[in-house]
Amino acid sequence: QGKAVTYGIFHLQERGRFFISHGDEIYAGQVIGIHNRDNDLIVNPLIGKKVSNVRSVTADEALVIVPPIRTTLEYSLQFINDDELVEVTPKSIRIRKRFLLEHERKRAQKS
Repeated sequence: QGKAVTYGIFHLQERGRFFISHGDEIYAGQVIGIHNRDNDLIVNPLIGKKVSNVRSVTADEALVIVPPIRTTLEYSLQFINDDELVEVTPKSIRIRKRFLLEHERKRAQKS
């Protein structure tokens, strides 16, 4: 749980398109994008670049990320699978898994 960072999104964008952008608040079990293949992919866009004494934060190259897909309520309702829910709040519309934690999803899938 936390805010998505540009570095994490940049290195994941070759795997698909995203619903989130830099600084968006995300949590475990949230659907953050569309994978290029038909299966679900568990990723972590919270991982930032490691900083050492040799490499400073200000010496970073400019990372360009593809603009996110902005979801509407209609799009979200058409997009979801049987194991997903649409979460509507005054500030955002999110797509999430019915079971937030991965081990809970696997347990529910087996039964």
